[in-house]
Amino acid sequence: MAKGKILICLVVIILTFFLFDLFCFAAHLKKASFLPQWVPQAQFAGYYIAYEKGIYKKYGIDLTIIPGGPGRQSSDFLKNHKADFVTLWLASGIQLRSRGIKLINIAQIVQRSALMFVAKKSKGILTPYDINGKKVGLWDSVFQIQPRAFFKKFNLKVKVVHQSYSVNLFLRDGVDVASAMWYNEYHTILNSGINPDELSTFFFSKYGLNFPEDGIYTLEDFYKKDPNLSRSFVKASIEGWKYAFSHPKEALSVVMKALSKEHIPANMAHQKWMLDRMKDIIMPKDAQIPMGKLMVEDYNRVANILKEERLIKRIPDFSSFYKECIDHDPK
Repeated sequence: MAKGKILICLVVIILTFFLFDLFCFAAHLKKASFLPQWVPQAQFAGYYIAYEKGIYKKYGIDLTIIPGGPGRQSSDFLKNHKADFVTLWLASGIQLRSRGIKLINIAQIVQRSALMFVAKKSKGILTPYDINGKKVGLWDSVFQIQPRAFFKKFNLKVKVVHQSYSVNLFLRDGVDVASAMWYNEYHTILNSGINPDELSTFFFSKYGLNFPEDGIYTLEDFYKKDPNLSRSFVKASIEGWKYAFSHPKEALSVVMKALSKEHIPANMAHQKWMLDRMKDIIMPKDAQIPMGKLMVEDYNRVANILKEERLIKRIPDFSSFYKECIDHDPK
């Protein structure tokens, strides 16, 4: 009987210390919120798996992920202090900074543009010049910058047609050329039954118009209050991406769970394609460049085209726009 009481006391003491440690750990976590610029999908797998695997907590962050979507613009959430960290395309970040919104890029996760034009070879479109006079589907806003620069580069006169986020208009020949993301709409077109060799593809990144896309942004004031929090968020996010690429099945399982939670129908094969393509555009081609680094030449290319197209009046200073928060070990 005495031994039993002693054993119970020992268990209680151990549990007390364990719970106390947990309480102390939780008390030292810094709260932060994050909003990706679109709905949960493999485009953001690194962030979701970093959350699911406790990587953010390992770096001292009690993170809340706010699902993105049509009614949740990440730029609005950031400037209105509804989210501490967001993802934005580099072109959007430069435009917002130029307009006086004091945001900063703390990591350029996507290094290469996945935006492209797709056309059916049966329409006689094999080269950029064959697009002249054709009906071209364009999305709104930032998605039009590269296409219009492409038109200008090849002196193309086209009929612009507003394109929704469905590829049905293209499949039904409502447009001759469609806008597509390599990791998304292009795969949807292939899944419709069209073979890759039946299509002409025009990746803007291959025509001197590489606009790196998803980067991590925060407000300058938020960064200055606690630079280490921003550095920790970036390091945890990059660790999440590396984990996702080395454990794709687990990463896809987490993504499917996030999609289900938001009641968004999803296809595992499509999400796998998306994750594979994200690896293609995220991992630096040069092994000496650390993942997440914003290259000054990429910044200048995007900023100069924005100014040429009169989308910004002045180019923000690179050193004020980008605050490096990454480790320099590229492994």
